[in-house]
Amino acid sequence: MSVTSRYRAAWEGFWREAPGGPGSVFWDAEPALTAGRHVALFEPLLADPGLAMVDLGCGNGTQTRFLAGRFPRVLGADLSAAAVAHAEQADPAGQATYRELDAADKTEVETLRAQLGDANVYMRGVLHQCEPGDRQPLVDGIASLVGERGRVFLVELAEAAGPVLRGLAQSPAGPPAKLAPVFRHGIAPGEVADAAVPEYLTAAGLTVLASGELPLTTTETGPDGTRIELPSKWLLAGRTG
Repeated sequence: MSVTSRYRAAWEGFWREAPGGPGSVFWDAEPALTAGRHVALFEPLLADPGLAMVDLGCGNGTQTRFLAGRFPRVLGADLSAAAVAHAEQADPAGQATYRELDAADKTEVETLRAQLGDANVYMRGVLHQCEPGDRQPLVDGIASLVGERGRVFLVELAEAAGPVLRGLAQSPAGPPAKLAPVFRHGIAPGEVADAAVPEYLTAAGLTVLASGELPLTTTETGPDGTRIELPSKWLLAGRTG
């Protein structure tokens, strides 16, 4: 199956409107506060760091370019053609490569797997914004990309982030400027249960090898001027034997 047309249209609309440049969207914090922290967690746990690294849901590629400085072959993939265009424009040196990909589409995933072989996958904050019916097919696609030797590192907003986001959305002054477009395009962040994420991985034939909690830093500040951080959980999974 492919992702729902509503979901695809929502993200295409979001990225068409999004301004270019690092830090221009709500979750696009500088890599030192995002992918850098994640790499410190998952790099020692990779079975083969030399495999291709796929940044799934790469958006405008800020984190992809960071990963490209640390792994030999990095591919940024996103459902949205507009996001991929942002990423390519922001990477004139071609540090990474980019492609449009519906990771819930078995045919598209198998085509990419045939090109890459087993891969490591980095995915930050994608499942919690998916349509519920798209989540298992997406994780099944990740399992195909990982193959036998790869690992997937997922970061997802915790359930506890939901009240924080709703509070921001309903504040008297309205949501922060960079959060407002997310809601306007019908994207509903923070909508996946904590317990569901490892279940999706298990159902896809993957074993959770490590997990933990780490706040997800955003590009917005609260009324007191401090950076907004959202509760999140991370998991590293792969095949074992």
